[in-house]
Amino acid sequence: MRDFPSCFGENGVQVADSSSSNTSKNAQNWVTCVYQCRIRGRSCLITITWSKNLMGQGLSIGMDDSANQCLCKVDIKPWLFSKRKGSKSLEAYSCKIDIYWDLSSAKFGFGPEPLEGFYVGVVVDGQMVLLLGDMTKEAFKKTSASLIPSNAVLVSKREHVFGKKVFSTRAQFCDNGPIHDLVIECDTIGISDPFLVVRVDCKTVMQVKRLRWKFRGNHTILVDGLAVEVLWDVHNWLFGTSVGNAVFMFKTCLSAEKLWSSQPHTDPNVLPWSFSQRVLDSKSQNLGFSLILYAWKNE
Repeated sequence: MRDFPSCFGENGVQVADSSSSNTSKNAQNWVTCVYQCRIRGRSCLITITWSKNLMGQGLSIGMDDSANQCLCKVDIKPWLFSKRKGSKSLEAYSCKIDIYWDLSSAKFGFGPEPLEGFYVGVVVDGQMVLLLGDMTKEAFKKTSASLIPSNAVLVSKREHVFGKKVFSTRAQFCDNGPIHDLVIECDTIGISDPFLVVRVDCKTVMQVKRLRWKFRGNHTILVDGLAVEVLWDVHNWLFGTSVGNAVFMFKTCLSAEKLWSSQPHTDPNVLPWSFSQRVLDSKSQNLGFSLILYAWKNE
């Protein structure tokens, strides 16, 4: 276990050191998104996890209540030619929950999350509480759900990214805001004085020089007029083993460390974190959206 520096808080920000794990990088290729919604007036979290390994793509859908109790969970195991389309019905809160998915025409990039040609819908008592994907018409036709817009809000995203010196993803930092291209660049091989650069939509918003002395730190940038705090830990890149990963966090608040320091000592490859109640607490405190990236260097 390695800690972020004490300047983030009395206890520091703690991130599990994945370099000690024998798990292959392919098995760790996943993206987890946590959405907050309301069911019959109660707060609820829906966790969507996309995974990818040698067997193919995978999808996990879970629902937790405000007391961090699992209401239901559906696992669509990694597939090659099956289970790309289906549904499942469950009961919770004395109401009927229907989960639908159609990934038969989904198109994927390098990561486990589909880019287009799919939908995943969660319907509660005939109302669509969460709808993902671009096949909106097909989803409503299949589910026969009412056309009331979903009230789900994305509050957290955790993702593994891979590269040699450039690591990229896409992020939406506020509700209904634009989706930004986020790039982290850091070359540590054969460089006597490595530095770190963060770009949003090709614009440099942060640069850290003398990285060997500042391998952990935090900095605040502005995106869409919002203050976004960036926390980083690149110790493994500079001083760890060849299979070590760096960790970055982008948080639309200035007190992100309070949320992080409250996390237990946990392996980030174990899903889900004991994260649900903390996300609900953070939302009630207007802590906003968080993006956590585990960055792995390709050999």
